[in-house]
Amino acid sequence: MDTKGIKLVTIGGGSSYTPEFVEGIIKRYNELPVKELWLVDIEDGKEKLDIVGNLARRMVKKANIPMEVHLTLDRETALQNADFVTTQIRVGLLDSRIKDERIPIKHGMIGQETNGAGGLFKALRTIPVLMEIAEDMQKLCPNAWLINFTNPAGIVTEALVKYSKHKKVVGVCNVPINMKITIADLLSVPEEKVQIEFAGLNHMSYGTDVFVDGESKLAEVIELLAKPENQLSMNNIAPLPWEEEFIKALHMIPSPYHRYYYKTKEILANEQKEYQEGKTRAETVKELESKLFELYKDPDLNIKPPQLAERGGAYYSNVACNLISSIYNNTGDIQTLNVVNNGAISSLPDNTVVEVNCTVTNKGPIPLAVGALPSPINGLIQQIKSFELAAIEAAVTGSYEKALLALCINPLITDDGKAKVILDELLEAHKEYLPQFQ
Repeated sequence: MDTKGIKLVTIGGGSSYTPEFVEGIIKRYNELPVKELWLVDIEDGKEKLDIVGNLARRMVKKANIPMEVHLTLDRETALQNADFVTTQIRVGLLDSRIKDERIPIKHGMIGQETNGAGGLFKALRTIPVLMEIAEDMQKLCPNAWLINFTNPAGIVTEALVKYSKHKKVVGVCNVPINMKITIADLLSVPEEKVQIEFAGLNHMSYGTDVFVDGESKLAEVIELLAKPENQLSMNNIAPLPWEEEFIKALHMIPSPYHRYYYKTKEILANEQKEYQEGKTRAETVKELESKLFELYKDPDLNIKPPQLAERGGAYYSNVACNLISSIYNNTGDIQTLNVVNNGAISSLPDNTVVEVNCTVTNKGPIPLAVGALPSPINGLIQQIKSFELAAIEAAVTGSYEKALLALCINPLITDDGKAKVILDELLEAHKEYLPQFQ
């Protein structure tokens, strides 16, 4: 890799998260000398790209580091000889997410951007675009790593490693780091002393053990998490408390996203109430985002504003920047990532993507062996993996039957007849972004 400095490309550069990513790069400049940061977007995102890009330039100027920030709608120019490419795109923008949430709720099913019908349609819209990006990378920067933050991260990453020629792909998510920070806080120890063993899939992984300085603290953590005031949550998920006996019986740490599966009725009731009030999570995010961009426009602003923490992606820059830095510096530290299984979880096929701890080297992440999934979580994870496999096939082939099958496999869709109705409505609502189904 070029020792004179790194060329880093962010596709979806007009995202409201970009200032956090830029802050992460600035903080790590001594270990991660990014000389060129290219922020790439599409015509529909040009205004946001200009606003975010100008803020990024002010942040770099304030930090007084020799990093050039380039803004472009020309992906091919940006990708030429890149070292790392991050993807944080939302095909159809937030208006598509609003449809992903509202249409299932209207039919009495959960509407969410990475779970159930909404998660399926985000994957169907996203995978073809990411495949094009991977194809461009194979031609223009074949040695670059693609760090995918685009949701649903596990499904998108698996589609890329299975169906694109570009194999240097890693999926990242901010849920494990949020869990780690919360648990370190509960134990009153510094975050860097805590190591959580993760096993599962993206937004479907469990903490199977917790270590502090190499000593297991799982029993203590379970006792703490069983108390409602200590439970893990995130801004984008209703903080419904777990039953104390359930957490103790499970004896593992569920992610905040597991509420969709263990508290389906309560989550659905919450969503239906928001729907009636005309305020789904997507609509809340759209409002929040427009306020953020008003802040970003301020020519005197040269830091990441604290209001960004109200979005659901807190600590995103830590995850992405830590990974890039560890690959670049061959650190061999342990991070929780979405990678090809290769036997790490013996209960799942080797060629599928899983979310597990990995040792990060300059040749990429190496997954650490987990063994078989514990029986209390094996069934749900197998069901979600079956859903993911059907979803990927539907996205790549444009098969209506595979898309319907994916919905019917998903535990959040409780009726095949309604699944068909929801499928037809969402296909119609998103048809301009689903050319493979035409």
